[in-house]
Amino acid sequence: MQDMFKIPLHLLLSAMPFCFIAADWYQFRGPAGNGVLDARDLPESWSPSENLVWRVQLPGPGASSPIVLGERVYLTCYSGYGVDEDESNDMALLQRHVICIDLKNGKIIWDRPMQSSGSNHSYEGFQSLHGYASSTLATDGKSIYYFFGTSGAGALLLDGESLWSTDVGSNTHSWGSGTSPVLHGDLVIINASVESGMLFGLNKVTGEVVWRAGGMEESWSTPVLVTVPGGGTEVVASVKNRLLAFDPVSGEALWTCDSMQDYICPSPVAHHGVVYAIGAREGTALAVRAGGRGDVTKTHRQWLINKGSNVSSPVYYDGYLYWVHEGQGSAYCVDAATGDVVFGKRLSPRPGKIYASPVIADGKIFIVSREKGTFVLAARPEYELIAHNEPLDESIHNGSPAIAGNRLLIRSDQWLYCIGK
Repeated sequence: MQDMFKIPLHLLLSAMPFCFIAADWYQFRGPAGNGVLDARDLPESWSPSENLVWRVQLPGPGASSPIVLGERVYLTCYSGYGVDEDESNDMALLQRHVICIDLKNGKIIWDRPMQSSGSNHSYEGFQSLHGYASSTLATDGKSIYYFFGTSGAGALLLDGESLWSTDVGSNTHSWGSGTSPVLHGDLVIINASVESGMLFGLNKVTGEVVWRAGGMEESWSTPVLVTVPGGGTEVVASVKNRLLAFDPVSGEALWTCDSMQDYICPSPVAHHGVVYAIGAREGTALAVRAGGRGDVTKTHRQWLINKGSNVSSPVYYDGYLYWVHEGQGSAYCVDAATGDVVFGKRLSPRPGKIYASPVIADGKIFIVSREKGTFVLAARPEYELIAHNEPLDESIHNGSPAIAGNRLLIRSDQWLYCIGK
């Protein structure tokens, strides 16, 4: 017992169990990484004078999503460089911020700026479409985990104190970086496709590299954890040409399946042991049964169709897949069992580009466009536009929305909004 008092307090806290509550949206696309939360009484329409609980101006822009832990919201943004085309050209001034916000009133509790290290692609072209804070945070209730590309992956305590930072590669790309951490047991899983072409399993307490796996070719996609029928868990990554499955504890390669013949941005989702993935510029979607070994293209792939989205991720709900095409502005519904397209309908008014991924709660699909506001559809296999909400400011909206109980959190490059009845 005496030896316990020699262990740093933050390591003791990291070993203690934590129970999330139903309202916690603690990683990219929510608790299961699939964009769905069992919530009630969410508003379907809002404006500056209706259903706006609060708003808070952010220290800088970003394309990441908020996460929620109890009465706290955590979010990333950046400042110093690349805020707009006319700002300073000195990349050395680039900082990434992790901020903590009070869910009750929108006040910033703390702001942790971190100086950028390593190289970054210049603010131009596709990089300028989303900037330098595109990875969503994750939390296990004890620490906050981030990924900032060539500046590495890291962890903060809940008060913003730095816990560790680990280098996962130094390569850059003209499209930038944007995958988000996934947590499993004692590990933080990072898809560092751009930085090193590797998938990493890092120790949550120390940041030590526990395992690494190659093959992350041209992937801006966040992996998904899949519960395999009969027991066990797999981590599945969508990369150019293939889906790849690994043991999340050891990093052992388990299976591969032929998929989209192109670079990949959308993140896969899973339900009852089946992985659903979309992607490619021409649009492709497929379903693969998890649990196989080796090349499972002929044995476990259930269907493949020529519909999809190049950026926005799908969401599974009540037997159907829903997604939006980022360029066409069309919403799709597909039967998850067969791959049959139930509807493909262009949103109206024209939504322009859509980079955010939809979320579903309270029987509604919330779709945030870059410049044309938020579209609310009925979450059922019959197209119904419930509402179109004009944007609350004129800046770009790239971040996927988050759900906090009966409230909706939407971020732009300037503000974070809390919307509720």
